[in-house]
Amino acid sequence: MTEDAGALRLDKWLFFARVFKSRAIAVERIEAGGVRVNDQSCKKPGKLVRPGDRVTVSAHGQIRALEVTALGQRRGPATEAQGLYHDLDAEGGGTGV
Repeated sequence: MTEDAGALRLDKWLFFARVFKSRAIAVERIEAGGVRVNDQSCKKPGKLVRPGDRVTVSAHGQIRALEVTALGQRRGPATEAQGLYHDLDAEGGGTGV
């Protein structure tokens, strides 16, 4: 699956957004079924995400719901990573597992 200008692989986006410390960890979590895109289960790290997509991540005993707002070019500092998503949990409180 090739990336287009308006999309990025899910594993890369999760890494760039600093949801996981490495792409390898992101791949493991995706393949284990711990990530959903637009409320659909996703077990393929190469799934393309675009701005406006909703990514739900189950990890470390918590569930995070994020809306993709930008794709990013690299894994930058936390302040840069926070610009890649809108935390939907901040609106209604976090969900514990």
